[in-house]
Amino acid sequence: MNEPRHESTHKKFYQMSLEERRRYLAAKAGLSPEETAILSGMPGLSPEQADHMVENVVGAFDLPLGIAQNFLVNGREVLVPMAIEEPSVIAGASFMARLARAGGGFLAHTGAPEMIGQMQILDLPDAAVGRMKILEHRQELIEAATKCDYTLEKLGGGARDLMVRILNHPLTGDFLVMHLIYDVRDAMGANAVNTAMEHLAPLVEKITGGRVLLRILSNLADHRLARARCTIPLAELASDPYNPGHVRDDILAAWAFAAADPYRAATHNTGIMNGIDAVVLATGNDWRAVEAGAHAYAARSGRYTSLSAWGKDENGNLTGVLEMPMPVGIVGGATRVQPAARAALKLMGVTRAHELAEIIVSVGLAQNLAALRALATEGIQRGHMSLHARQVAAAAGAVGDQVEKLANQLVRENNVRIERAEEILQEWKKA
Repeated sequence: MNEPRHESTHKKFYQMSLEERRRYLAAKAGLSPEETAILSGMPGLSPEQADHMVENVVGAFDLPLGIAQNFLVNGREVLVPMAIEEPSVIAGASFMARLARAGGGFLAHTGAPEMIGQMQILDLPDAAVGRMKILEHRQELIEAATKCDYTLEKLGGGARDLMVRILNHPLTGDFLVMHLIYDVRDAMGANAVNTAMEHLAPLVEKITGGRVLLRILSNLADHRLARARCTIPLAELASDPYNPGHVRDDILAAWAFAAADPYRAATHNTGIMNGIDAVVLATGNDWRAVEAGAHAYAARSGRYTSLSAWGKDENGNLTGVLEMPMPVGIVGGATRVQPAARAALKLMGVTRAHELAEIIVSVGLAQNLAALRALATEGIQRGHMSLHARQVAAAAGAVGDQVEKLANQLVRENNVRIERAEEILQEWKKA
């Protein structure tokens, strides 16, 4: 299926002018003029709004906001906003989403929105006895944690489980770590979990006779996993002069490299996070927490490896799966303060946090395939540098139509360097 075309211009999305794209999105997603203006960066985050978000504010920092096309997630068409400075990411994700549509798009699902709160308990005369005491009061602690947030309890959230581990370190000797499993509904959950842990600390000290030190959320949100899978029909991998079977097999070999070697896995997973971080950032979520959880999850076996898995089905089609923690929300924090984040959520048609997580993990899988396919065919630099050439042209001083013209010449010369771009501009001026 081809990229959608604007009804009035019959252009592909990337061929439209900025104003045509905005009109297309407004019509497609039912955006108001105000929301459309916000997505276009006008007025954007004001210094006054920024001043309420962080300290020592002097202004706001902008990133390009693009729209990934062609995504079909659980049978629903999705326009995906991505905030990123890196060229080729949005184009790559859009192209792979188009290939995935031929196999039914992305099928994604999530578990319950449960986050983990950790409590460190020190100075215990007997760690094993302290552990048993906490477990004996398990139900009391769960009920107390749930009741400390009336709004979340009313929405059906709250504490779900509690577990205790004994750890040891030469500096501390034996100590306990209590995990509180907390359903945070449509929030990311850091504030709710941290509040619950603070509330429980005096009660745990009374029960154990120990001293509570740390009580804080864990970003290894392995109770809040998001999963996506796709099937790419073999014929969709054909690309002159590359045989589709060879492309598939080389994609699998490239993935196997990442699965076997942590040095390669680090770069492989960066490709996944290129797509994921861009959507997380565009929707006002905490990309640092998502990054930390993803990489910790990739090393859960004791060896860092690929987050994704690729294979082939009985018909020879390429299949891909991505599973990772996805602690994102649609209420609270920057998702409510940042105007562009609110508009981005509306653009996506997202009304629940699990829907957002399913879209994000699908984008990660698409971006992973884009990188693997490029590596298995023409190499990662060819497509990337052709898009990077526009940045170089603009940095050299090209304006208006000069940018595309100069970028094309740099690519033809296979010399995408700012020094050459400046030389060409000088030649044009003399001419």
